[in-house]
Amino acid sequence: MIFLLACLFLYKALAGPKGIVVLDGPGSLERLVRNRWGLVLIGLLMVANWWVESVKWRSLVRGVEPVPPFRAFMATIAGTGVGFVSINRTGEFIGRVLFLEPDHRIAGGFATALGSIAQFVITLTFGGIGLLVLTLAGMPLPWPGGWVSWALASLTAFATAVGLLWYLYPGMLRQHLMLLPFLHRFERASAVLLHFRNDRLWSVLLLSALRYVLFTTQFFLLLRMFDAGVGLSGAMLGVPLIYLITTLIPSAMLTELGVRGSVAVAVLSPLGGEAALVLLATTCLWLINVAMPASAGSLILLVARIRIRNKGT
Repeated sequence: MIFLLACLFLYKALAGPKGIVVLDGPGSLERLVRNRWGLVLIGLLMVANWWVESVKWRSLVRGVEPVPPFRAFMATIAGTGVGFVSINRTGEFIGRVLFLEPDHRIAGGFATALGSIAQFVITLTFGGIGLLVLTLAGMPLPWPGGWVSWALASLTAFATAVGLLWYLYPGMLRQHLMLLPFLHRFERASAVLLHFRNDRLWSVLLLSALRYVLFTTQFFLLLRMFDAGVGLSGAMLGVPLIYLITTLIPSAMLTELGVRGSVAVAVLSPLGGEAALVLLATTCLWLINVAMPASAGSLILLVARIRIRNKGT
């Protein structure tokens, strides 16, 4: 239903006077050809983005099982293949922990969850700041009335505080997780959450912020390459808001593309963005950052030597 509503919104946003969707196809292709070195830079930023994520994961599972850098990178890319078919890519940890020894996978899953919480907190923080500045500056937003903005800002602040509390105090997170009956049998494996030092947690949080800067820079570059009409200030405030909203909306596989595109058009069009070009920039970003790594990750899962059982079982 969310995907269908997103497609309906995009059709209305892009439809011309005669109901024909207007896309600047040839002109956009020429822009890409002219900016091929920009595409190369965006591709390199994609590799850097996932490499930083692999460094995060290595740091988190270090107490469970040491993982060599290249294997950690392969595991991270493999996780994108599994995450592609899960809601909001929450299944990425499954593909990663397959690269650990069988007896370490459940504990590795709990450790990996901390990395997801760190990235979630960073996304909410920057998105909340963007929303707050846009609201206080009186800049146009995709919804009428200031009360919607303040309600969303309050919800974001609350979720950020809870997420940060769980992240900085993993023991508390473990206590809350153990309240769920189906997790009781994993109580021993969840004890890994009790052994994280503050310096490692803060370093992982900083790496999450670096990842955010990398993929936000990619979006800025694509908007400039397509000449989408969004100014620097509008992009700096609007893009974090886009990431905030898309994080809160459930999506999976190709539906994610529709949701991302509709949110980007809804947020950036009032800030001067041309709907068709904003959609094209969003689509390119999704293809580079999600679809391509997911395809490579699926191939890695097919050819990787993954042990199903321990030698003694």
